[in-house]
Amino acid sequence: MTTMSPRALSQTLPPRHFLDLSEIDAATLRRIVDLAARYRNGTAPEALRRPLSGQTLAMIFEKPSTRTRVSFQVGMNQLGGEVVVLSHQDTQLGRGETIPDAARVLSRYVDIMMIRTFEPTTLRELASHASVPVINGLTDETHPCQVMADIATFEQHRGNIEGKVVTWAGDGNNVAQSWIEAAPKFGFEMRLACPEGLDPNPAIVAAARRDGGRIVLGRDPRELVDGADCVVTDTWLSMHDTDTDRSGLLAPYQVNRDLMALAKPSALFMHCLPAHRNEEVTDEVMDGPQSVVWDEAENRLHAQKAIMVWCLGKMS
Repeated sequence: MTTMSPRALSQTLPPRHFLDLSEIDAATLRRIVDLAARYRNGTAPEALRRPLSGQTLAMIFEKPSTRTRVSFQVGMNQLGGEVVVLSHQDTQLGRGETIPDAARVLSRYVDIMMIRTFEPTTLRELASHASVPVINGLTDETHPCQVMADIATFEQHRGNIEGKVVTWAGDGNNVAQSWIEAAPKFGFEMRLACPEGLDPNPAIVAAARRDGGRIVLGRDPRELVDGADCVVTDTWLSMHDTDTDRSGLLAPYQVNRDLMALAKPSALFMHCLPAHRNEEVTDEVMDGPQSVVWDEAENRLHAQKAIMVWCLGKMS
């Protein structure tokens, strides 16, 4: 009688990828955020404290990283697993090996992969040919792990995000687009104040609205931040952007004391980091009492632990 190894057995089942928030049902996303809170509070059940013993995460970086690399590596170690880190220079990707071939090979070595890349097509191609789960660590289109951590941070300080108002000020970039995808899943209103030419992808906005999301777009950050429960921004120049002269376009979207004063007195300020201080956000806000950016950074660790546990089938 032939006995299949655990990895071979897992490869007979469809892998649980974590690619975009729009593709995962609301109940599952809620369970992941709730587990992240339990990891943060030290109340995770015993069975979920080190459930990934003997399993290996491959991290593939086409874009450099601080928070993504450290949080995933520490998280996998805390869950009992091991990590292999692959930069673009460490692999044959880009030097002749196709993504499908690399996906098939890595699936024979590791139990789960995370990729931080430029094109969402690279992520999709890796996932479509991998027989183990693939996690979106960031693409130019979305950053779902960050927004899961952001929602966990909001709820750490203000309780359930359902029915609340989140306002984004600035470039409608990949983080903004994952916030849009999160809105119908968690039941909050998402407002985006973006300058002309830097709006979020209309297809992502339309899909979120079809899913029941309350998505409000506008140009005036003062109007859209009025009464908000949370104000979020990001750098004016994302990594590897070629348009280096955005300061005039985005200066009216700076999050400063005057803008925060229009939100609710209890409003939180978030930024995924790294921040360019006194550009998109002033020191006064970044270091002020409404800022939760350091908790937000910490919650990357807890949220990603919960995501990996879900991907590997350890959470029902």
